[in-house]
Amino acid sequence: MSLDPPDPTRAGTLDELAAALRQLKAWAGNPSFEQIKDRVNAAWAARGRPPGELAGKSTVADCFRAGRRRLNLDLVTAVVAALHPDSGYVDRWRGAVQVVSGELAAAALVRVQTALPPDLDVFTGRAAELDGVLRSGSGVVVVSGMAGVGKTRLAVRVGHLLARRGAVTRSLFVDLRGYHSDPATPPADPAAVLDGFLRALGVPGHRIPPALADRTALYRRRLAEAPTLVVLDNAAGAGQARPLLAAAPGCRTLVTSRRALPELAADHVSVDVFDPAEAREFLTGVARHAAIDDDPDALARIADRCGHLPLALGVVAGHIRATTGWTLADHADRLDEHRRLDTGVELALALSYRHLPPDRRRVLRLAALHPGRDLDAHAVAALTATDPPTSRAVLADLCDHHLLQPAGPDRYAFHDLVRVFAAGRTVDEDSPTERRAALSRLFDHYLETATAAVASTDTGWLDGERPALAAVTAYAAEHGWPGHAVRLSAVLFRYLLGGHHGDAMDIHRHALHAARRMDDLTGQAQALTQLGATHLRLGQGARAVDLLRRALDLLSAAGDDPGTARALANLGDAEQRLGRYRSAREHHSRALALYQRDGDVSGAAHALTKLGIVDERSGRYAAACAHHSRALALFRRAGDAAGQAAALSNLGDAETRLGHLSAAVVHLRQALVLYRRTGNRDGEAWALGNVGTLAAALGRAEEALDHHRRALDMHSETGERHGEACALNGLGEAALALGRAGEALAHHTAALAVSTAIGDVHQRARAAGGLGDAHHALGAREQASHHHERARSLYAALEAE
Repeated sequence: MSLDPPDPTRAGTLDELAAALRQLKAWAGNPSFEQIKDRVNAAWAARGRPPGELAGKSTVADCFRAGRRRLNLDLVTAVVAALHPDSGYVDRWRGAVQVVSGELAAAALVRVQTALPPDLDVFTGRAAELDGVLRSGSGVVVVSGMAGVGKTRLAVRVGHLLARRGAVTRSLFVDLRGYHSDPATPPADPAAVLDGFLRALGVPGHRIPPALADRTALYRRRLAEAPTLVVLDNAAGAGQARPLLAAAPGCRTLVTSRRALPELAADHVSVDVFDPAEAREFLTGVARHAAIDDDPDALARIADRCGHLPLALGVVAGHIRATTGWTLADHADRLDEHRRLDTGVELALALSYRHLPPDRRRVLRLAALHPGRDLDAHAVAALTATDPPTSRAVLADLCDHHLLQPAGPDRYAFHDLVRVFAAGRTVDEDSPTERRAALSRLFDHYLETATAAVASTDTGWLDGERPALAAVTAYAAEHGWPGHAVRLSAVLFRYLLGGHHGDAMDIHRHALHAARRMDDLTGQAQALTQLGATHLRLGQGARAVDLLRRALDLLSAAGDDPGTARALANLGDAEQRLGRYRSAREHHSRALALYQRDGDVSGAAHALTKLGIVDERSGRYAAACAHHSRALALFRRAGDAAGQAAALSNLGDAETRLGHLSAAVVHLRQALVLYRRTGNRDGEAWALGNVGTLAAALGRAEEALDHHRRALDMHSETGERHGEACALNGLGEAALALGRAGEALAHHTAALAVSTAIGDVHQRARAAGGLGDAHHALGAREQASHHHERARSLYAALEAE
């Protein structure tokens, strides 16, 4: 039996996941289903799950059987935790289940806002509820009530009041999608919400831990820095909300839900429909838009027909404002004539919809097709085959009718009940051909705009649309547009490597499944290569190697030489980061031969650069200089400024280690100029580190310290963890040269932790040597000897590879 548990991420179907679960059961000693069920229920009960929601033996056993059409994510992850209680491993299963079942992108797509939605100009009633929330002595308040009752509006109102009073200085808002109208859209994953919250609180993507519990702990530490209001809108249950509670002094959490959530330790405020007085007050504000009549009961009749539900009353109010010449009695009579509809919401929506001009109706219907949580005028223009100014005007009008809600600058969202209504209308009124054409235009729009944004380095648009892009990729992969999913994955690859690793995993996995459905070997290899590169950036070198080798197998079968060269280059990078220099050199040499055979000058130059890096890591500095010099000549021939910068930076570093310091000065200065001209901050950070190494060689330790510190800051911003380890080691060496042994010890200890976590053997060896030197300077001979011996062992292993 394998010493390691099965890897769920290799599964491509539900049957393969069930097989992996059976393998895990065997790996864990084959406990009975009864034992597994008891472990699962014990863990759930400890987290507050009521007895009526615990698992039965047969339910647990079903998870292991083939032929399932769906897996319960909560139950599967609980079973995995019962068999192997490692949070990182459980997270891998959670991701695998979501990917295979088509839920991952939907659950992980979360738009976190750092500002509250706009407050209403006029807020009607709810005095007791407002007072109850504002006077709460608890840090958590649950606002519960039926759909359309105004829970979100109440929470937003409270948030604006708290901000105006200075009780909070910042806000976080998220829609948890607990009761989304589309059954294929699951509630938001708390881990994904925390990823968004932590980024909003200033945590770089690479510093966000993978485990849910660790994310929660970091989130609460960050919240403690300033009084914060967190609004968790539309929670499905206590389990979804609990990891997101702002349990920090001075912070407040408002949770809205259709359930009361008694499991949460919180104050609870229940919101019901308007009472007759509140409904009359609400409608009185729009009555001036109606013609004068003498029916004193008209407002009461309107309120009754709407069931006193705020959402329905708002829709009718929009109709009243838009209808000239009608009296309130006319509106009441119209509602009476259509009272056969089931609910006040349906009645109000149906009548408002009928009153809309045809173009408004069409926009409302087609907008409901959008897979994301919200959308902008450009997306609507694509769906409707119009232009953005026209779409923007129609969207504003639909907001006036309370059929859409503003969701930020030029962004719009549906209330869940309105989305259900509009989605039903598009099925009834738009043919399948029309709906498919609309979605095809939408997906074309995102693909074309993303391509242009990546080419122009417009990260603003990409950052704003990232949740929509991920939602589109997931939907396209699962519902008949697999080619769009594969191409979006390829287009977004470089952008996502800039720190959006969770989104990268989701998008590339969906692309992989889409390519499999098309039997597209090249597309599969491309997605595997992109997944491998993402794992490498996350410091998961062994997993990256596995994915890249699978990509190479497919590329060989497809006879794709350019793709093979790219995969070999990535595989060589992964092997080099793991300290397997012999293998890395072989892969880069093969890539070089393919690039040269195809006449790809820039590709050949990149391969020479990679070979030079391996030579430098191996201590073969003269060979490294030769490779980098050849690469520089080819990059200049190809007119590749970014490539020239890399070759100059690496050449200068090799020259420093070879003792050619004057040449190194010239080349590193040229590298920094080119990197700054092209805006390549990742490359600039590496070049700064190389300048720091040069400064140390020149005996300028203070200058070296400054350059390594700047390099560390930039690597932290870009999420380059290997660069972070390198900069920390550089800081340690410069500090020791200045006689600051304690400071050197701290830097090398941090470098050791980072390099160990990401599997960078070279930087681990360097850190161990630095620790030995620092301990020696402090007089700790035994500890110095231990670390020096460890460094020698690690360096010997590198030479053997």
